[in-house]
Amino acid sequence: MDRILVLDFGGQYNQLIARRVREQHVYAEIRLYSGISLEEIVAAGYKGVIFTGGPNSVYEENSPRFTEKILEAGIPLLGICYGAQLTAFLAGAHVGKAMDSSEYGKTVLRDARGVLFTDVPEESICWMSHTDRIEAPPAGFEITARTDKCPVAAMADDERRIYAVQFHPEVTHTEFGRKIISNFLFEICHCVPDWRMEDFLENMIGRCRRELAGKKVLLALSGGVDSSVTAILLHRAVGDNLTCVFVDHGLLRKKEGDMVEEMFRDRFGLNIIRVNAGERFLEKLSRARKPERKRKIIGREFIRVFEEQAAALGHIDVLAQGTIYPDVVESGKGESAVIKSHHNVGGIPKHMKFKEIVEPLRDLFKDEVREVGRKLGIPEEMVSRQPFPGPGLAVRIIGKITAEKIALLQEADAIFREELEKADLRGQASQYFAVLTDMRSVGVKGDARTYGYVLALRSVTTDDFMTAEWTRLPYELLEKTASRILNEVADVSRVVYDITSKPPGTVEWE
Repeated sequence: MDRILVLDFGGQYNQLIARRVREQHVYAEIRLYSGISLEEIVAAGYKGVIFTGGPNSVYEENSPRFTEKILEAGIPLLGICYGAQLTAFLAGAHVGKAMDSSEYGKTVLRDARGVLFTDVPEESICWMSHTDRIEAPPAGFEITARTDKCPVAAMADDERRIYAVQFHPEVTHTEFGRKIISNFLFEICHCVPDWRMEDFLENMIGRCRRELAGKKVLLALSGGVDSSVTAILLHRAVGDNLTCVFVDHGLLRKKEGDMVEEMFRDRFGLNIIRVNAGERFLEKLSRARKPERKRKIIGREFIRVFEEQAAALGHIDVLAQGTIYPDVVESGKGESAVIKSHHNVGGIPKHMKFKEIVEPLRDLFKDEVREVGRKLGIPEEMVSRQPFPGPGLAVRIIGKITAEKIALLQEADAIFREELEKADLRGQASQYFAVLTDMRSVGVKGDARTYGYVLALRSVTTDDFMTAEWTRLPYELLEKTASRILNEVADVSRVVYDITSKPPGTVEWE
């Protein structure tokens, strides 16, 4: 199987680059620039290397670098944004501050030519985000595209198969970005598109069946896409030797706990233990206000409940986890920044008495996990479930968490989701939910003055969750939703709609 190495220099789109490669059925993996040597790259036989973007300036003393010997290694190379500047810097060119020529957002790319731009128009829209620029191409390179402010928007050394683009071909805003990446994969690296989910699924079930034969396996089942696909995959491999523990922390959406239990016990016949621990979690969260504090409390308590159940079951050989590739990347290695803390990355906790750990989805992105789920026969309503944070509604309740606030938000959120789904806008809205703010506002109900909570509705449209636009929902839908919430949910006096995109905001409020 051909592989592409995405060398991470701290760029926010590193995962998106790898996904764009995999979408074309070529396997890509991400490694931190400081976590792999040129010798390892050569020995691994990668068909090509992609340098990602990053927030640094290559001319700064402590900026992330890689050995210039990679330019002579005979491996095709594509530098993107910071990666383009680094490529030029390693080749001996001058990279400097762009000053008044910085570019952000949609930009017209002009005079595109060369093998990297095969079947790409000479003029198209690209997505720029840079304050530095390559002043002139290094020896052996020629300019293959420009913009009005950037004289070297792309450059190429065809002889050594080294290419660089100042813009981001991986984002959807770049009109022909997928084609540019395709040209690198197939015209330059000569990859064979043989990365298929059918092969992955068949091979992984067979591997788990062999390596877990006769062993007792325990999985924490949340009902989310990742753990659900892990559960069904492992059930296919080991049958009744798999036990799933579903810890209901009381912060799920309305009736979600019952749905998860019924789905996996009745439809798929899994051994499932449901632990209703809502009161326990609520007591632990009683003094928490800040979102990171809430996350840590929930993560720690979840582990404790799970450990208690594991101990009660007796001898268990293997811990199964629904870890997926973004978990591994985001949890950080070496100098890489931790974007989120993931309790399911980093191996088995020392005090848990398991001999082995199995993470069958560890190499997959979310969209690939969904594809595997469909091939396993998991219903579309489960496979296509929108993302839901591990801490649940705890990070959609701003400030103090109480049982009353949880119930209030569950009802309001259910109304919003029901109205949006009745309007058949799920294809337009990628993720949608309600947020209970910590603000109160004066209102009038039944000729009486009220002083209830301000509730925010949030819906975003995206294909990768790296960037997201707020969804342009019809006014009539918003009006009906707000009217129902104000009439049916006690202690809400005002409903607002969040029109913040990502960036500068995030999808979740906390």
